[in-house]
Amino acid sequence: MGRTYLVEEGIGQYLTELSTKVKPYVTGLLIGQCSPQRDYVIRAVRTPPKEQQQEESVGPPKLASLDEEWITTHASQVSRMLPGGLLVLGVFMIATPELAKDGQNALRKLIFSVEKSLSKRRLWKPAEEEVSDRAALQICSATKKVVCRTYDVQDPKSSAKPADWKYQSALTASWVALGCTVNVNIHIPLLATSPNHDLEKNTKNGLNRWSKQIEDSVFLINGQIKDEDTELLEGQKKLRGNTQPSSQFSDVKVLTQLCQGSSPRSTATVQVCSGSINLRGAVKCRAYIHSNKPKVKEAIQALKRDIINTLSDRCEILFEDLILNEGPQKKYFGREYHVLPQRLFVPVAGSNVMLSDYKFGDEAPGEIQERFVEMLDQPVQAEDMHIAEDISTVDICPVTDSPTDTQQAQLTKATLLLKLQQNMGLVVAAAVAVLASIFSFNYFSD
Repeated sequence: MGRTYLVEEGIGQYLTELSTKVKPYVTGLLIGQCSPQRDYVIRAVRTPPKEQQQEESVGPPKLASLDEEWITTHASQVSRMLPGGLLVLGVFMIATPELAKDGQNALRKLIFSVEKSLSKRRLWKPAEEEVSDRAALQICSATKKVVCRTYDVQDPKSSAKPADWKYQSALTASWVALGCTVNVNIHIPLLATSPNHDLEKNTKNGLNRWSKQIEDSVFLINGQIKDEDTELLEGQKKLRGNTQPSSQFSDVKVLTQLCQGSSPRSTATVQVCSGSINLRGAVKCRAYIHSNKPKVKEAIQALKRDIINTLSDRCEILFEDLILNEGPQKKYFGREYHVLPQRLFVPVAGSNVMLSDYKFGDEAPGEIQERFVEMLDQPVQAEDMHIAEDISTVDICPVTDSPTDTQQAQLTKATLLLKLQQNMGLVVAAAVAVLASIFSFNYFSD
C-alpha cells in the first residue's frame, strides 16, 4: 500500500491556474511535512522561469531541455526559507499530453537530484526510521488528470510506488508551533598549517562540532522534560469551552551540556593556530508539527534541525555575499567584523504556518518581497515581515597569508616540544613500571 498525501485545498486551485499557462510544461516543488502515518503538503511552488527560456529556438517540445541545475538551485534556496518540520517533499510537473510519456522519468531524475543537492548542505543525518519517500506529481494540462507516485531517495534503484493525493481544507489549522532562542558563542580556530585559510570550510567544520552539542542538548517544553515517546499534546487535547481547532505554541528552553561523551577520560589536542572565527549572538528558531498524535521526539527533532539549519544557512549566505562583493580570492589580513543576516518570519496565506527569510541590514523591504515572489511565488506585504532577533556577528581575528620562516620555526619547535612531552610521559610511565617490578621482586625475595 502506498503513502497518503493530505494536501492543502488551495494547492489544487494553484495547480489548476498553472495548467492554463503551460508552454509546454512547468515544474515545481512540493513543500510539507513527513510523518510515519501520512505526509502533509502545505504549498506547491513553481520553478521560477529563466530569462533565456523565452528566447529558446522554436521546435517540438522536449523534456530533454529540462534545466536540472536550475531546479535543484531553486530547491536549495527554498529550503533556507523553511522553518523546522518543513522540507521539500517532492516535485511536480504539469505537461501537455504529448510529454506525458516521458514525464515520470524526468520527475524521478529530478527527485534524486534535488535530494542529493539538499543533503550536501545538511549538518545533521536523517534518523534510521525516518520517511525517505518523496513525491512525484504529474498533471496533464489538457485532461487535468493527477498521477502521484513516490520514490525512496535512500535507494538509487528505487521504483515508483502509487500514492494517494487527497485535498483537505484548513490542513494546518491545529498544528503545533514550537519556538526558542538559542545563545550562540562559537570559537572556531584557523590552523597555521592551513595554507589558504578557507574561512567557509573552517566555519562549516566548526558548525559541525557545534551541531553535535545541539543534538546532545536537553530540551524543556513549556518548562518540562518530557519522555520522547509520549504524545506532545498529552494533557492538552480537551480545552474547556473550545471546540474550534486552533494552533498551539510551545515555548522551549535549550540546555547545552558542558561536557560531551560518556567516558570520563578525554584526550586533549594541541593545535597551532594563526587566527580564529567567532560567531556570537542569539538566534530565534521555530518549528511546526502536525496535530495527528505527534510524539515529543518528532517535535524536538524538528526544532533541533531548525537551530542547526538557521545558523548554517546564514553563514552560507554571508560567505556568498562576501564572494559577490569582494571576490573569491579575498584574504583576511586584519581583524574584521561582519553582521550575520537577521531572520524574519512571514505568514503563509490561509495557514497558521510561517515561512522565514534572512535580511542584511542594508536590504530594503522591497528586495525581500521580490525574493518571496521569485522563490515561493507568494506576494508579501511589508507590514507582515517580522524581524525576530537582534544582530549576530562574525568576528574574524587576524590571519596571515602563509607562515613566515620565524612562524614556521615556532610551529616546528612547538610540535617538537609537544612530541617530547608525550615521549617524556611514556618514559616516566615505563620507569614507574620498572621500579614497581623491582620493589615487588625485593619484597617477595625477603
